[in-house]
Order: sequence, then C-alpha cells, then structure tokens
Amino acid sequence: QVQLVESGGGLVQAGGSLRLSCAASGRTFAPYAMGWFRQAPGKERQSVAAISWSGGRTYYADSVKGRFTISRDNAKNTVYLQMNSLKPEDTAVYYCAATEASLPTLVVVTTVGYNYWGQGTQVTVSS
Repeated sequence: QVQLVESGGGLVQAGGSLRLSCAASGRTFAPYAMGWFRQAPGKERQSVAAISWSGGRTYYADSVKGRFTISRDNAKNTVYLQMNSLKPEDTAVYYCAATEASLPTLVVVTTVGYNYWGQGTQVTVSS
C-alpha cells in the first residue's frame, strides 16, 4: 500500500504561481509512475501531467503545456507540480496518483491506470 498526501494548494490571482507537492509513504521501494489530475465541480477528473519513475518521460495536457511542470525527487518520495501563469479555468481540486511501473520509462495518463490516490488539494484562481 502507498499513501499519498498533497499540499500546496490555495487561493491565487490569475497570472500567479503555486507549487503542489505530493509525498508518498508506505511501500515506496517499488518503482512508481505518478501523475496529477484535477476535477472541477460538475466535471470529470482529468489528467494534468504525468511522470515516469525515472523522471525522464513526462506528459502534459494541452491546456497546461508551457505553464505547468511536473518533477519528482525519488530520494524524498515526492512529486511536484509547478503551476505558473495560472488561469481561472485552472480552478479545481488537484489529486496526486501513483501506480506500480513495469518499466522506469512508463507514463500513465488515465485515471484507471492508477492504483493509489491522494485526498486532493484545492486550487482556486481568482480573476
């Protein structure tokens, strides 16, 4: 089992920045692919960014390309999401997810591909 705890959410004005963190604990010696998702009220949960265990491969949704950066520090069992140039449409609950990776370069972008989820952190961007 892996436990994920997100932090770093909050209220920010449009154009501002936030950095989300996701700390993993428990059975963390296995290689894990990780990702960030978000869910706005009344909408489905969608993938924002994903990263391989090695950190060498990443994925970004078109809506966040060039503004968000996903990274990880395996020594600290932590994955980050740096969010710049935030827009009101980025407002959502952001979730961290992890799944065992069969390959160090595996990137997972679908909700069904993940086995472990954090509780979520609210990000609100005011106009």
